[in-house]
Amino acid sequence: MPNLNQSFINRELSWLEFNQRVLDQALYTKVPVLERLKFLAITASNMDEFFMVRVGGLQLQQARGIETVDPSGKTVTEQLEHIYERVNAIIRDQYDCFLNSVETTLTAEGLERISASNATARHREAIARFFNEEIYPVVSPMDIDPESPFPILANLGLHLCVRMASGDSEKPHRFAFIPMGKVLSRFITLPSDRGYNYALLEDVTSELVEQYYPGKRIDECIAFRVTRNADVSVREDSAADLMMGMQEVLHSRRSAGFVRLEIAEAVSEPTLQFLQDKLGLNPSDVFKFPGPLDLSSMMYLTDMEGFPALKDTVWIPQQSPAIDPTQSMFKAISERDLLLCHPYESFEPVVRFLEEAADDPDVLAIKQVLYRTSRKSPIVAALKRAAERGKYVTAIVELKARFDEARNIEWARELERSGVQVIYGVRGLKTHAKICIVVRREPSGIVRYVHFGTGNYNETTARIYSDISYMTCKESLGRDASAFINAITGYSQPQPYDKLDSAPLGLRKKLVALIQAETINKRNGQKAYIAGKMNSLVDPDIINALYEASQAGVIIRLNIRGVCCLRPGVPGFSENISINSIVDRFLEHARVFYFYHGGDDAVFISSADWMPRSFDRRIELLVPIEDTGSKRRLMEILDTYFRDNQNAWRLGSDGRYTRIHPEQNQLKFRAQRYLSESAIAAIKKAEHAARTTFEPHKSAATRDA
Repeated sequence: MPNLNQSFINRELSWLEFNQRVLDQALYTKVPVLERLKFLAITASNMDEFFMVRVGGLQLQQARGIETVDPSGKTVTEQLEHIYERVNAIIRDQYDCFLNSVETTLTAEGLERISASNATARHREAIARFFNEEIYPVVSPMDIDPESPFPILANLGLHLCVRMASGDSEKPHRFAFIPMGKVLSRFITLPSDRGYNYALLEDVTSELVEQYYPGKRIDECIAFRVTRNADVSVREDSAADLMMGMQEVLHSRRSAGFVRLEIAEAVSEPTLQFLQDKLGLNPSDVFKFPGPLDLSSMMYLTDMEGFPALKDTVWIPQQSPAIDPTQSMFKAISERDLLLCHPYESFEPVVRFLEEAADDPDVLAIKQVLYRTSRKSPIVAALKRAAERGKYVTAIVELKARFDEARNIEWARELERSGVQVIYGVRGLKTHAKICIVVRREPSGIVRYVHFGTGNYNETTARIYSDISYMTCKESLGRDASAFINAITGYSQPQPYDKLDSAPLGLRKKLVALIQAETINKRNGQKAYIAGKMNSLVDPDIINALYEASQAGVIIRLNIRGVCCLRPGVPGFSENISINSIVDRFLEHARVFYFYHGGDDAVFISSADWMPRSFDRRIELLVPIEDTGSKRRLMEILDTYFRDNQNAWRLGSDGRYTRIHPEQNQLKFRAQRYLSESAIAAIKKAEHAARTTFEPHKSAATRDA
């Protein structure tokens, strides 16, 4: 049996392995080239957040002399050393893929980046015109005066560092910054005989930088990018107004300490030393790139029109055959519980549910948690309209949703102006549950219609995130849902639930009990089985319970998209646990859990991953799915993810992932394609059934009988 340190995989290194799996999709030449570019952009965007939050937090601990040991046995300094080593390897793979494979393929297909080395006279003329008409009037350089305060550099902003001869033998270099800003597009369209030619804003500015400094000798003009620490949180105990506190957090992030410098590989030693000194960074915090900085911005090219052969074929979200678009959502839900699997099935019924509730005169109240929403959210618009029409509308807007704070503050103010009762989450916790209740007066009395989800109320991300929606009007779930919302809005102790379980009060305890029940049943000679799908598995209590279950002989299969600290497949310890991870065109986001439960098939959806923050610092929900049809379908969906042998990776006991390939004589199976085709087949089957159902005309005598 391994010791404690060998039992757990380091969380940060596990996350980096997840980002490597995303990068491997870009390396996979069977994927269309613009989709490969998209995966490259995602890896870069992921890395930005990783440094702002995870690395930033570790650096703060290190600066304060805190050298705690994580469950894997690594100190803070050891974790940072391993992180930097792994990140540099990922950067090498990223740019080898971009420069030597993706970009060369795009160029051959007519989508070409123009630089000084390949610009034609026509290109140079267009570049000069754009610089004089667009860049020069807008973008201003900043001289770096040693006697003046160092300028505030925008987090993740692209800058040019200009090094000039100073004429002073003691201080031979003079420096200036040119911030690229966000007003001008980074991608400058150039004339092209075919396809699309473009130049990057920083390349054009660098090429013509002498125009900012006539008569000066420019020794160097190099692109760089800084990352600031975003591991800043509101001190709710001292903030009388939470919204004001969140605005202070946003302000603090703009001036927080630097955690990373990204710079072009060709940088000179004097310029690099100048930046390191001014930013207060160690050499290990500097990352050099052989190509354009900020590959996340390359997402712009993936939406380019006119290159359909370079993209995936579109998988259009299907309407659920269980929902008649000509009848109200309330009628559909009253007839049966509805389970939707997004994005294969459209998110539109969820939006329509809210829009109908806003306009229905029989609806008395709407109560909803908003964690992340789209920029022009129809759901927020429906809540505002409902309040303006006199309905009782309560919105719990989580202001502490990281990197969506500013948008959520804006939504909260708009909702309040419309008469919505807005609750800014709960002190000390993030409200992460996905729930909406519509209270409606019907002939039989008051009925509560409830939507539970695993994803956010965001119709945009619902097209690219794989999630589950469950809609019901069961009285027991409606009663629990009301108790849950009222406990949040009233800042009160929630009453015991009949069906639901929630964090931070009892969710970990519930899950451990379910795992332990399987362990006991197996030891008693009964059948036992656990399956789960989630984004992350980090919590030590859960992991230890799973280890114990494995040692009792319980078969455990887990599909974990990202971080996994459990070490599977160790003989005599975790040999009955298998873990796979799927990285495909949609982001796997659903949380679905199954326990054999003595043959009763206990099935749940949840807003929570199995992480300490989910159990201790967030308000989350675990929802039992007891409707027979919905339960069976969820079990089938869960099983689908364990059959994938095209875009799935298996986690080994050494902490490494290997791509799963079909075994001999085994058919290829891709889970996301199967779910998409199943949704199409279901709607076609329903349409066929509707066409072949004959309803005879009855005679007058028959009708009158």
